[in-house]
Amino acid sequence: MEETKRIPFLKKMIGRVGNPLEWSTVDKCLLIICFWVLLAPFTTLLFHHYISNPERIPFFDPVFMKKLLPIGWGFVIAWSILLVVGLQLRHRSPENSTFAYVTVFLWWLEEAIVAVCGGPLTTPNAMVLLGQGFVAFLLFRIPVVLVGLGFALLLVVGSIIASQFGLFPYAPLMAAPLYDGGRLVNLWAFLAGPIYLIMYLGFLSLSAYIITRWRDREARLADLTIMLKKMFGRYLSTEVMNSLIENPSALELGGEKRKVTVMMTDLRGFTAIAERLEPEKVVQMLNLYFEIMVDVVLKYNGTINEIIGDALLIIFGAPQEMPDRIQRAIACSIDMQNAMTQVNKENRSKALPELEMGIGLNETEVIIGNIGSSKRSKYTVIGSGVNMASRIESYTVGGQILISESVRKQAGEVLRIDSQQNVFPKGSEIPLMIYEVGGIAGSYNLILEGKDSALVTLALQIPIRCTVVEGKHVGGERLQGKVIRLSTKSIEIALDEQIELLTNLKMDLGDVGDGLPGNDFYGKVIKQLGKDGYTHSVRFTSIPPEIVAYFQALHKYAARPSPKNLSE
Repeated sequence: MEETKRIPFLKKMIGRVGNPLEWSTVDKCLLIICFWVLLAPFTTLLFHHYISNPERIPFFDPVFMKKLLPIGWGFVIAWSILLVVGLQLRHRSPENSTFAYVTVFLWWLEEAIVAVCGGPLTTPNAMVLLGQGFVAFLLFRIPVVLVGLGFALLLVVGSIIASQFGLFPYAPLMAAPLYDGGRLVNLWAFLAGPIYLIMYLGFLSLSAYIITRWRDREARLADLTIMLKKMFGRYLSTEVMNSLIENPSALELGGEKRKVTVMMTDLRGFTAIAERLEPEKVVQMLNLYFEIMVDVVLKYNGTINEIIGDALLIIFGAPQEMPDRIQRAIACSIDMQNAMTQVNKENRSKALPELEMGIGLNETEVIIGNIGSSKRSKYTVIGSGVNMASRIESYTVGGQILISESVRKQAGEVLRIDSQQNVFPKGSEIPLMIYEVGGIAGSYNLILEGKDSALVTLALQIPIRCTVVEGKHVGGERLQGKVIRLSTKSIEIALDEQIELLTNLKMDLGDVGDGLPGNDFYGKVIKQLGKDGYTHSVRFTSIPPEIVAYFQALHKYAARPSPKNLSE
């Protein structure tokens, strides 16, 4: 019954005391000071007793002990002053480093003097010094400990060397010689003395308590690490997380200039798709899409900097340095595009629309680091090159990867470039050359899959109406035209006027069948055909299932072998 009462009491007391490892610097110093404030006067008074009664400890030299009394009382005064100062600093400056240096230095100085007087090699002084050093390194920063320890070792070793040359007596506190005829006399004589017994018990108890709390803290840190990995495992690779855990300074506020490869991804026409679905279905689609894409990104050690709706901003080269970041980013983008086959397979099994993704890459110098305040910050990238990656991505169609000139140059000869074109990004006064990537050789050796089927010519042209889309806004003027040829992912249309390359179009088929006129679909002009420039190749960016089925039926019908070919 008493045992059960004691345990809660101990837990309550430990809870109040807390973990010394987590105390402030001044509180740690006060722990040492309080120990010596009690021990120093006791030791000095004990010396007085031994001087008055030398027969009690016959191996002590009372004459030398008398010389030590002023030093003993000096330490008593010094520790008392430090106690008063520490209590003042406890709330005003809890991390005062100067106070720590003074406290630890005085601590080592007193122990060094005791060791020199008693003989550091042939008495328990050496063990006390080791125990003190263990506690000191647990409680204080290494530079603080090394200053005091260095001086103490200099004093102790210097006294030993001086005694060998007869300049200073070895163990002057000892009355009798420590060696007699080659045999060690009074070995560990102080073990029976109350001074060292108190010191041993003090250091032993403190060390045991600190080690116990150390283990508790390590267990909590391990749990915290597991929790952090669960929280951020979808956004950072294992290598990046381990790097941040091992180097917490990387999470401090501030930034640095660094060359990185920026990847921007976006689902083509997802806004239009989301408008036709229930919110639960939209969330389901996005979760499935991100689940697969994030796995691919982490496979290549990319850092998912931000998820913006259906878009991903991914960084290669930060926080970890990556010498092969460009090749790694390109391989990742190809793998992501190929993984869309799995995404759409899952979507079809759940009766959800198929998705297409565009990817833009740019190699640039950015400011990267933790931006914000001490209460809330974000590890992010800042720079015009990030916006440029977004601009490049905006020119993509589904299944396409576009890269900047900087990426192409530094990637080397391992890339397969399928096409190139000059564009004028918003806000730019000079044209930007962008390149379409079809594969990467070398160690990655990846090819972009899922190419469009062959275009077939329609025997009967289909009327189509088009409206130019600028940004998120749809223009008012409708253009009339006809569908001449089609494939599973694109169409060729003849319009009554010219349209610039990479123009986004909202389209409908007019009165070609029941249920179709009300279904709008979207595309991007990727090529101008013919000498007159009125014929355009349009790549679908968003198309409802009814239109997909209609075009697939037309394509299948137009692509069938003719009777003439069958007879042959």
